Amino acid sequence: MSHAKERDEKICLNCNTPLYGRFCHRCGQENTEPRTSVWGLITHFFYDITHFDGKFFSTTKYLVTRPGFLPKEYMRGRRAAYLNPIRMYIFTSAFFFLIFFSLYSSEKFVFTQSNTYKTYVADSTKKDKDDTAATLAVVPVDSAGVYRYPGPDTAQKVQPLRKDTVKRPHRTAGQDSEIADDDTTEGTFTVISCKYSTKEEYDSVQHALPAGERDGWLTRKLTLRKIAVNNKYRHSQKQFWSDAMSGFMHSFPYLLFVSLPLYALYLKLLYIRRKKFYYVDHGMFLIYLYIFTFLFLLVFLGITEIRQQLSWTWPAIIEGIMLIWGIYYAWRAMYIFYDQGRLKTLVKFILFNFLCGVSIIILFLVFFLLTIFRL
Repeated sequence: MSHAKERDEKICLNCNTPLYGRFCHRCGQENTEPRTSVWGLITHFFYDITHFDGKFFSTTKYLVTRPGFLPKEYMRGRRAAYLNPIRMYIFTSAFFFLIFFSLYSSEKFVFTQSNTYKTYVADSTKKDKDDTAATLAVVPVDSAGVYRYPGPDTAQKVQPLRKDTVKRPHRTAGQDSEIADDDTTEGTFTVISCKYSTKEEYDSVQHALPAGERDGWLTRKLTLRKIAVNNKYRHSQKQFWSDAMSGFMHSFPYLLFVSLPLYALYLKLLYIRRKKFYYVDHGMFLIYLYIFTFLFLLVFLGITEIRQQLSWTWPAIIEGIMLIWGIYYAWRAMYIFYDQGRLKTLVKFILFNFLCGVSIIILFLVFFLLTIFRL
């Protein structure tokens, strides 16, 4: 409810319904003066912020200290005293991923051996030069440019040493820019297996086939996308992994959003005999569990970052205790909300986590492949 002045006319400005109070019983609009002062606007702004904050912190207190309590309250219809779970989910997830993407960039997850490779190339080049110098010191060369081995028969000729027979150290495509300038060998990196290297090659093969044997629309789109990705990153393996991991990490919010209805289905099947629980009730239980997970991870990642920045070891004990408490919290919430025996809840909890683990691996693979095709 706002602090604006109530109108004297008892009729709703939105739907023209006669009013019997401050709010319209038909559309819910508050019967206040449509025009407001600048001070009234500022007051209303700060009131909304403090009202949201007040509900947020009181709801968070119940969420953390009483597992399974809030979804049970929501199921009973007691909702006005707590922040709406959908709004709370959006706010906490947005804040969590903002912090997460600030702390962890895609470069931290990209494994590259470029520095090791440069050392190897430098050592190999130096060794080749040393070996060549040592060989030239003992192998005479005649006026025809033919190498001769020293020995009793100095007239014995051997084949000239050709430059193209010298073996060069192997390299990958992503390291082309980091090797010596005189190394002109070009490496390639294949992102997705495809037997065509260019669109022209693929089109020529398709045109040579009868109309009935040509690829369909979907196959053609996938093949052309493979060719485009392979050509884009064929000389830049490091850039591919950087772009792929960046896109994959930014798909985490969508991945969690997709996983929620799937996990709700698992709970529906596990508690299929409990007729009082509808599918939406399982989803609401998971929404509150996700909100707790976001808040939990914010604290956990904060402690981890402090430990790494200050090189302390004792915060690892707190991290271990938090992990144990997080597992216990999830089981406890399940036990309170579904109101079954401890052992039966434990069995379903283990089975539920197994199904979630398998599903999240599959979802990770699917979203990673989709990320590659969107590069």
